Amino acid sequence: MLYLTALNPTDSVLDGLLPAADALGVPVTVLTDRPDDWPGTVPVRGCPVRDPRAVTEVVRDGPAAAGLFSNSDHLQAATALAARRLGLPGKNPESARRCKDKAATRRAVADAGLDVVHARVLAPEQPPTFDIFPAVVKPRDGVASEDAYLVTDEADLARRVTEIRRRRPDAPLVVEEYLPGDVRTHDTLGDADTLAVLGGWRTTLGPPPTFTELRLEWAPADPATVDGLRAQLDALGVRFGACHTEFVAHRERPRLIEVNDRLIGDRMDLILAELLGVPLFEYVIRLHLGEPVATLGLPNPTTVGQTARVEYVCADRGGTLVAAPGPVDAVRDGVRLGCRPLRAVGTTAEQTGTNRDYLAVLHAIGPDPVTVGRALVEFRAGLDWVIAR
Repeated sequence: MLYLTALNPTDSVLDGLLPAADALGVPVTVLTDRPDDWPGTVPVRGCPVRDPRAVTEVVRDGPAAAGLFSNSDHLQAATALAARRLGLPGKNPESARRCKDKAATRRAVADAGLDVVHARVLAPEQPPTFDIFPAVVKPRDGVASEDAYLVTDEADLARRVTEIRRRRPDAPLVVEEYLPGDVRTHDTLGDADTLAVLGGWRTTLGPPPTFTELRLEWAPADPATVDGLRAQLDALGVRFGACHTEFVAHRERPRLIEVNDRLIGDRMDLILAELLGVPLFEYVIRLHLGEPVATLGLPNPTTVGQTARVEYVCADRGGTLVAAPGPVDAVRDGVRLGCRPLRAVGTTAEQTGTNRDYLAVLHAIGPDPVTVGRALVEFRAGLDWVIAR
C-alpha cells in the first residue's frame, strides 16, 4: 500500500499521482483531515495529518506500507518524520522543516557562507520594524504568495503587518530585503545520494505590491547557476523526492526566494511532464518506493528539443465567475495548446493578489519561443471569462 498525506484535493494528486499509482499497479490510500472534501472514487482515511505520531499509527494499523509521502507544502516535515519512524524511504525531516520555515532557510544558507539575505522574524504582536527598504513581508511558513507584500518604508510595513495579522493573528512573519533580478524556478528529483535536475522556468510577475505569477517560460538554468543552486540546496539538506526552488538571478549568481519541498504546482507539474515526455508522477512514486534516480532515465532538460510557455488567467476583481471555457485542447502550427479551468463556474471569491485569483491556466508546447508565443496569443484571444459582482 502507498500512503499519501494531503489536505484538500489538488490537480497534482487527482490528475497526477493517483493515475500514476494506478499505472504502476500500486494501491493508494489518501490520509487527510478533510475526508469529506474528496471525491467518492478516491480511497481516503481520516487522519490528523499534521501530527507525525497520528500518521505513523494510522499507517501501522492499515495494510502494509510500501511507501509514504506528501505533495503538500504544509505536510512535508510531519510526513517525513512518520516515514522515518516506519523505516520507509523519505525526505530528511529537518531539511523539510528548514525549507518550510523561511527564516530557517535564510540561516542555513548564511551559516554555510553562501549568501546573506537580511531578514527578521516578527513574532505575533511584535512591533514591525526593519532597516532595509524596499523589503518583503510574508508569513514565515506561508505558501502560494499569500499575504506576501513588497513594502517601501516603515509606515508601509506597519500597514501590511496590521492587515496580515487581522487574517493570521498567531502567525510569525518574516521581513527581509527585497531581492532584485529575474525570477526563475529550478525543479529537481532526488534519492538519498543524488540530486537530478528536471529543468526550470523564467517567471513574469504581476504588478507590486503582490507577487502573482502571470507567465512562465521554459528556461533551464545554465551549469554555473545549477552549481550555485546545488550548493545552497545542499546547505538545506535537500535531496530526496521532488523539490521546487524559486530564485532570482542577480549579478550572475542565484539567490533563493524560497524552497518548496514538492513538485511545482498550479498544474505546472502536469505541463512539465508533457514537455519532458516522461511519466513524472510515476517517477516520484518510484523514488518513494525505494528506486534510485539513476533507474528513472530522466532527460537532459537542456536538450529536450521543445519549449513551452504557460499563462495564468487571473480574476481582475472579486465576484462570481458566471462563464468560462471548459477544458480545451488544440493544435496550431505544430504547437500543442491547452486550457484547464482552475475555478469552477458559479464560484464566488474576493480578489487576493495571489494565485488564488487564478481562473485558468493556458499552455503551449512547440518547437521555438516565437512560434509558441504567437500560437498562445491567438489561442487566448478566442477564450472568455466573465465575472459578475
